[in-house]
Amino acid sequence: MTKVIIADDHQMFIDGLKSMLEEIDGIEVVGEARNGKEAVELCDKGDVDIVIMDISMPVMDGIEATRVIKNNHPDIKVLGLSMYNDRNFIADILKTGANGYILKNTGKEELVHALSTLQTGGSYLGVEVSNTLLGSFLKKTNAPHVIEKLSEREMEVLGCIATGLTTQEIAKKLFISKNTVETHRKNLLYKLEARNTAELITNAYKRRLFQ
Repeated sequence: MTKVIIADDHQMFIDGLKSMLEEIDGIEVVGEARNGKEAVELCDKGDVDIVIMDISMPVMDGIEATRVIKNNHPDIKVLGLSMYNDRNFIADILKTGANGYILKNTGKEELVHALSTLQTGGSYLGVEVSNTLLGSFLKKTNAPHVIEKLSEREMEVLGCIATGLTTQEIAKKLFISKNTVETHRKNLLYKLEARNTAELITNAYKRRLFQ
């Protein structure tokens, strides 16, 4: 059973999201928080797997709350949630260690997929979020030192990762084997000093591969 906390300063949104999640087998909503401070306290007190974290909240915002939670409880997954499809918001929460980011207009199917991905150790960026990052991807004039380190194929794979494609989908798109994709992925993690996909994208942003 995946135990979830919902953190949002609008009770109506919490109620709607909770009602949706309660219909899904394998997911249990174990807590509600109206601000980041309450989310941190719930994580300190209870058995929590995932926090669905709104970014804009009073007392303590979702970005600072995520930083505290990930420092104190690194095994807890945080799924950033916002109405803002803005690269700065995306980068800010990913830098704190969040495992994913989706928009509030996300449908039930994608939300369930995001939660499942996080629970199994993966990272997730919503479709619209990925498109936002892709739209500002690889501004070559601003990142010559990074581009020199990446091969043309590695840059192609990085672009595919930014759009949320799986290893199998990347292999099919680029006409290469899954093992080759995994090799490129490992090289990218090494070259951009990242531990996972979310951090890979964050570091690409920090090095001005995303603008």
